[in-house]
Amino acid sequence: MEWLIQLPVLAFSIICHEYAHGYIAHRNGDDTAYLMGRLSFNPLHHIDFIGTIVVPALCKFWGMPMFGWAKPVPVNPLRLNKMREGMTKVAWAGPATNFLLALACAVIFKIAMLGGGQGLLQPLALAMRYGVLINMMLALFNLIPIAPLDGSKILSGLLPYDLAVKYERHSQYGIWILLALMFTGATKLLMMPLALALYLMSKIGLGVF
Repeated sequence: MEWLIQLPVLAFSIICHEYAHGYIAHRNGDDTAYLMGRLSFNPLHHIDFIGTIVVPALCKFWGMPMFGWAKPVPVNPLRLNKMREGMTKVAWAGPATNFLLALACAVIFKIAMLGGGQGLLQPLALAMRYGVLINMMLALFNLIPIAPLDGSKILSGLLPYDLAVKYERHSQYGIWILLALMFTGATKLLMMPLALALYLMSKIGLGVF
C-alpha cells in the first residue's frame, strides 16, 4: 500500500513544479497564469487526466515508481519583460523547485531517522524518502533537452539566437522523439550522469540512500 504515500507526494511535487513556472513568469511580467487562476496550490486547478490520473495508475499497476505530471501552467513569452531570458528563468523554475523539494525531504528524512524512524516517524520517513526519489526523477526527466520538456527551453535560451532557431525546429517532433526514447529506455542514459553525481553527493552528505 505504499502507493497511498507515493501518490500525495507526487501530486504535491508536480503542483509545486507548475506553480513555480507560473510564479516566475508572473515575476517577469507575464500574468497569464495568475489571471487564469492557475497560480494556485489547489490540486483541482492542475489535474491533467493523463498525467495526474492515468499515468500514476499505470505506475501502480506495473509496480513502477510513481510518476506523472500536472496540466502545464500557461506562459505567454511575448508578455515577459525579456522574452528569451524570461523563458529560460521560467523553464529553470520547475526542475529547480523539484531539486529544492528533494533536498528538503532529504533533511526531514535524516531527522526522522535520527529519531529512530519508529511510530509516527516511520510513515514520515517513508514519505520523505519517496519525496527525494520522486522529485529527483521529475527534475532530471524535465531537464532532458527535448521539447516540450523544460530542458529544451533552457538550452534554447542559452544558445546563440541563430542556433536556437535551428534547434527549435525539432519541437514539432519532440514528443515523438521523447516517446521513442522512453520506450527504448534511452531516457535513463540521458539522466544517468547527473543522477549519479547527485547520488554520490547524497551519500557523502546526507546519506539518504
